[in-house]
Amino acid sequence: MKELTILMPCLNEAETIGMCIKRAEKLLEENRLEGEILVSDNGSSDSSREIALSLGARVIQCATKGYGAALQFGIENAEGDFVLMGDSDDSYHFDEGMPMIERLRNGYDVCMGTRLKGRIMPKAMPDLNRYIGNPLLTFIGRLFFDISLSDFHCGMRAFRRDKILSLNIVTTGMEWASEMIIKASLAGLRMTEVPITLYKDGRARRPHLRRWRDGWRHLRFMLLHSPKWLFFVPGFILFFMGLLGEAVLTQGTLHIGRAELDVHSLLVMAFVLLAGAQMVFTGIFAKLYSFISGILPYDERFDRLVRRLTLERLLVASTATGVLGTAGFLYTLWEWYNSGFSGLDYRTTMRHLVPSLTMVALSVQGIYNGFMLSVLFLKTKGTRQTLPEENEFPDRLG
Repeated sequence: MKELTILMPCLNEAETIGMCIKRAEKLLEENRLEGEILVSDNGSSDSSREIALSLGARVIQCATKGYGAALQFGIENAEGDFVLMGDSDDSYHFDEGMPMIERLRNGYDVCMGTRLKGRIMPKAMPDLNRYIGNPLLTFIGRLFFDISLSDFHCGMRAFRRDKILSLNIVTTGMEWASEMIIKASLAGLRMTEVPITLYKDGRARRPHLRRWRDGWRHLRFMLLHSPKWLFFVPGFILFFMGLLGEAVLTQGTLHIGRAELDVHSLLVMAFVLLAGAQMVFTGIFAKLYSFISGILPYDERFDRLVRRLTLERLLVASTATGVLGTAGFLYTLWEWYNSGFSGLDYRTTMRHLVPSLTMVALSVQGIYNGFMLSVLFLKTKGTRQTLPEENEFPDRLG
């Protein structure tokens, strides 16, 4: 087994693949590293493969299309304990990668390059990506997953091959870069970063990267792997905002400056409250499903908390809420009956009717979501019975 594999995903990089391989050879020779240069070709139609072979690199053919697919296939076929990966467009200079290898030798599992703390040469990165796109996506990643890295999407990174293979990375496109970091963090791998230089690539053609499409794919992946920020945070905000709004507006008109908030605003608050409640329930379903399917690692605290939401408790709470709401609704009907079914003051009537119907709707939500939660628990209970007591969820859940 070699110490290092220098991995280059490749798709029609005849203009630059030769220089990348020469820089990789320089890294191996100058630092006396026992390693290999591996090109994971993703269906090149130019002379990229022939150039790589002529310079002594090992070339493998990845049949599945996509940047992530080429990288994953390369990692699976690498012969080194460590993998140093980078693009084949000469934007990353492999001969400058030794500080990353040293971090792995010192016990880290992943070492990221950071362009944002290093140097970005003129015309190496569009200003929109440099000052908005990359910093924004990195900020979201740091917030969602509590990761201290400063450049989530740097294409040059080094890692222990066995650790990354254990993460079960499944995406095949550009979002592979995000999946690797997120799953590495969730799995508790030791991560660090070193400043690097991003150079202007050596290609005459347009890059494979598509700014808006690939940016959205990265963001979508992060959202789908963070039920807390996709469901719970906005759900609780909406729920309590609606609850507070209803409580205030039920008492009478609220004046804020020149604005007058009345029963129309009360209706809006009812909608906000119900939407928030459903988002929280959906977040519970999403997180439970992510445990069952292995998308996210087991969270013991959440598991204990959510198992208290038994079907019986939800049915009791929901029924009580529904009874109160129905009583309020019947009271409104009684008032109408006493008036001889004449026209009512809608401002007075709606202040009784809207909260009452909101409670009825919450009752229905609670009952049916409780049954759905019970269905998911049937699955988790069946799973837990087949697992060792000391580790109720397998290591692959992460």
